[in-house]
Amino acid sequence: MTKARIFKPSKNAMQSGQATSQDWHLTFEPVSARKIDPLMGHMSSADTRQQINLSFPTKEAAIAYAERENIDYLVMKPKERKRNVKAYSDNFSTTRVEGNWTH
Repeated sequence: MTKARIFKPSKNAMQSGQATSQDWHLTFEPVSARKIDPLMGHMSSADTRQQINLSFPTKEAAIAYAERENIDYLVMKPKERKRNVKAYSDNFSTTRVEGNWTH
C-alpha cells in the first residue's frame, strides 16, 4: 500500500507573505531509490508518484481524501510561529535594553 505524508509547508524564506503556506499538502513517499541515468547523468526514478503534490484547504479534507483512496498517511503537525509584535516607537523607548556592547 502506498504511503503519503500530509503537512502544511513552511513560509518561504525569501518572502514575507504567507500566501503559499496556508494549504495542506499530500505527497507520496518514494517507493524506490533514485538512480543516475547513464546517458545524461540526471537523477531519475521509475516511481511517478514522487511527482504528485496535492493541496487541500484543510487538514480534514486531506485526511478524507487519503482514507477514501486507501492511502496510508502520516500527518505532520506544523510548527507554530512565535510572533514578536512591537511598534516602531519601541526602538526609541527609554526602558529599552541596549545589548551586549560597551560604551
